[in-house]
Amino acid sequence: MPTASRPRLLVSCGESSGDLYAAELVRHLRRRIPEVEVFGLGGDRLETEGARLLAHVRDVSVVGLLEVLRHVRRLRAVLHALLREVDRERPALAVLVDYAGFNLRLARKLKARGVPIVYYVSPQVWAWRRRRLRTIRETVSHMIVIFPFEEALYREAGVPVTFVGHPLVDLVKPAPDPAAVLASAGLDASRPTIAVLPGSRPQEVAYNLSPLAGAIRLLAARRPELQFGLAVAPGLDTGIFARAFEGLAVRPLKGPASSLMSAATLGLVASGTATVEAALVEMPMVVVYRLSPITYALGRPFVHVPHYAMANLIAGHGVVKELIQKDFTPEAVASEAQALLDDPAARAALRTELGQIRERLGPPGASQRAAEVVAGLLR
Repeated sequence: MPTASRPRLLVSCGESSGDLYAAELVRHLRRRIPEVEVFGLGGDRLETEGARLLAHVRDVSVVGLLEVLRHVRRLRAVLHALLREVDRERPALAVLVDYAGFNLRLARKLKARGVPIVYYVSPQVWAWRRRRLRTIRETVSHMIVIFPFEEALYREAGVPVTFVGHPLVDLVKPAPDPAAVLASAGLDASRPTIAVLPGSRPQEVAYNLSPLAGAIRLLAARRPELQFGLAVAPGLDTGIFARAFEGLAVRPLKGPASSLMSAATLGLVASGTATVEAALVEMPMVVVYRLSPITYALGRPFVHVPHYAMANLIAGHGVVKELIQKDFTPEAVASEAQALLDDPAARAALRTELGQIRERLGPPGASQRAAEVVAGLLR
């Protein structure tokens, strides 16, 4: 059992964004409980904050129903590794971050072992698979949510909940010198720049790259003055981008994606956390996404929201254009991008609407407030 002087904390996150949020939470938690021992599933950022990783996010980052089935043996091995360590010396608390398919299964196992559970970054039960609320109610001691509309959902379901705001409000800032950001990638600040953000997980990137490359080819032919910057998520194989964009002048950018976004004229952005980052720096964007046809067909009947992009869901209406699945074609992307490029007034109006999204994400200090909840339960 953990001692009162050195509490043990299990943290589990399976994606790049979850690794970022978990790392920030642990960083703030150590200011309150410096001696806390952290172990679990995470990425480079969490490890930098002193966590002992039993598995890395790159080993479990999969998206799609069929893709998960193909990796089920690996996912099961990671689950068992976490549980062996829990059985060896039970932690005082577990913090599960997003990654619902894996973490809710882990939650049941931890509950059976008497480990209290905090869930940070809610599964999207408001969008699909609402039946997961029952599992959450049965297993989770406290839910920490980052979107304001989630708080009422959990209160009505009888789950203790705290809305802390979105951690990206602190983490995503406009670049102080956009010209220097572009110059670092060999781009010219005097030319219009399109930021390309194809996703953070290998499977989604594989599906998104081909139509994005086609759109870039069309735009480059129509507008020779355009230049393209590529944001590569941590841990991704850069070779896949070199192959997809062969013959195209697409420059990869080092450093945070938000720096490229704040320097760009507009962006082509895969649906996900990147749309929130883009909103925070007020970058006009076209949102795209593609899954395997079978995964999409199986999952679509269970999706009950009017929009896919988080930016649109937070705004409550279609602020940015979404091109999903069959609508995500090179021609459609190029057409939507060109319409924004040709209309400075439309880009300015879009920036104004994106600025209102920041206001809905809560004040700064989300990670600090989340750490206060966790510290209270650890004590």
